[in-house]
Amino acid sequence: MKYSNKDKRHRGGYKHLSNKVVANYPNGEQRVIFATTEPALVAGEMTELIEWTNKQLKEETIHPLIIIGSFIYDFLSIHPFQDGNGRLSRLLTTLCLLQNDYLFIQYISFENHIEQNKKEYYEALMTGQKNRGTKAELIDTWLIFFLNSLSILTQKLEQKYDVYKNKGGYLNERQKLIKKHIEKFQPIKVSDLATKFPEIQLSTLKKDLQYLKQEQEIQMIGIGKGSIYISNDKK
Repeated sequence: MKYSNKDKRHRGGYKHLSNKVVANYPNGEQRVIFATTEPALVAGEMTELIEWTNKQLKEETIHPLIIIGSFIYDFLSIHPFQDGNGRLSRLLTTLCLLQNDYLFIQYISFENHIEQNKKEYYEALMTGQKNRGTKAELIDTWLIFFLNSLSILTQKLEQKYDVYKNKGGYLNERQKLIKKHIEKFQPIKVSDLATKFPEIQLSTLKKDLQYLKQEQEIQMIGIGKGSIYISNDKK
């Protein structure tokens, strides 16, 4: 943030003024969602939240998605920066998912999903926030919304992949060369391909053959070292 010219009083630092969250609805209605942490308490609460999150992820006694969902809920409750907390929370969601090997999130937008489901998003937050700091505070509604959102995103991604798969898979230039060579000189053994393409590591060559099989570009006949590969005639 040190390179930003926007609002130099706050860039990179925690908020100095109260920033309660207000939701704007399409009908023009405004509603206070929750009162956030007071500025003087932000640094302490953020330190505690980050330490708790890292500890829980390391111990692996709670499912990582529950930890990530809880972290985002508390981050939004604290609302540590003067502006941009919602957008930053979505970036943090993506970062946390990637760091915990939920790599699908790099191919579909969590931000866009929230924008399209803003009413449900705010209502899920409000359910817990209205009792924030008391024994009555429950975040189950938020966690269900969070987990359902991830489930919906994976389903959308699978649907996109099905469309893509029906059109035929993408082959990189190396895979195209291997496929063309098999078509011309079939049947081919792995050893034949290794001789023809010495610049390709054997492990990479095997992965390419596996991918070509998966995409139904070629067929494998036999098992083990005696296996041969032939072109899969789709005509």
